[in-house]
Amino acid sequence: MDPHNHEVNFQYARIDPARDQWALCLDLLARGDYTTAIALLTQLLEICPWSVEIREARAQSYIRVGDRLSAVSDFRSVNRLSQDSTDGYYTLSKILYDLGDSGSALKEIRECLKLDPEHKDCFPLYKKIKKVDKVYTEAQSALENQQYAECIAQAEKIIKLEPNVPMIVYNGKQLLCSCLVKDEQFTAAVGRCREALDIYQDPEVMCDRAEALIGAEMYDDAINQYRDALEINDGFQRAKEGIERAQRLQKQSERRDYYKILNVKRTATKQEITKAYRRAAQKWHPDNFQGDEKKVAEKKFIDIAAAKEVLTDPEKRRQFDAGEDPLDPEGNRNGFGGGNPFHHFQHGSPFQFKFHFT
Repeated sequence: MDPHNHEVNFQYARIDPARDQWALCLDLLARGDYTTAIALLTQLLEICPWSVEIREARAQSYIRVGDRLSAVSDFRSVNRLSQDSTDGYYTLSKILYDLGDSGSALKEIRECLKLDPEHKDCFPLYKKIKKVDKVYTEAQSALENQQYAECIAQAEKIIKLEPNVPMIVYNGKQLLCSCLVKDEQFTAAVGRCREALDIYQDPEVMCDRAEALIGAEMYDDAINQYRDALEINDGFQRAKEGIERAQRLQKQSERRDYYKILNVKRTATKQEITKAYRRAAQKWHPDNFQGDEKKVAEKKFIDIAAAKEVLTDPEKRRQFDAGEDPLDPEGNRNGFGGGNPFHHFQHGSPFQFKFHFT
């Protein structure tokens, strides 16, 4: 060794301390102190950046502490540095799949099969990932091509194919949320978007759900959902614009259109109005819904009851046709003419009734 070569001397002097540190890391790993081990392994990799053993130890430690993205980076390095990295490709593929990235997982598992086409772990995983990724790709393609019914069907299939991997389920529910909103199935979308958000809080999905709430005319809830998105990303332009839009639409909707609520013409007879009321009330009865969808149904059900009250009462209908809302809460009324808002329901309950029409 050249005593005058300072770089060589410096690196040589680091060998024994590095050996001691590696022994300490093995002890920490055996005791389950993965956080401390990661810090020391990171220092060792500055000295021995090509060490497969050290890098794999850090990758496994990252998995133990739940930092799977960092583990992905280390396993990729391990696979590049190893001659036989079938196990590494399998582990990397499984991590990526658990993260919901079926496309990248498929790419890595194929690398394993290039090395060993009959690998006992890689081949079964390959078949599963390939099937899920195919359906996911088809769902995304359907969404891009505005084929929303097909997108919904494929998204439902993803959830059934892989119910035990949360982020794969999330991918299915996120697509389902988006496609239902695009297809203007707002009531169903509100609940499905919530299911996606229960798995992962994504501002884009929050905005999709807010769009569904706007479609269901639940403007306050939509505004709150947009604000939730801004709490995660305070510069998210879609959420900012969404709040402004929801506030604008809320102002426009303050005067209810009772004819529109029952989907009847302004010239409709009392008999036609009663028939439309029966149809709408049966469709939107809250007992037919659960969760977020029930909340949407309750609001629509109340509006349907109000529309029936106004349009089947000659005087109230005359006032409404003249441009005045007889149930206007600003007019010191309770929203239903001062009486029981559900007087035409059995027991006065809004959601337990028999139909009695005159």
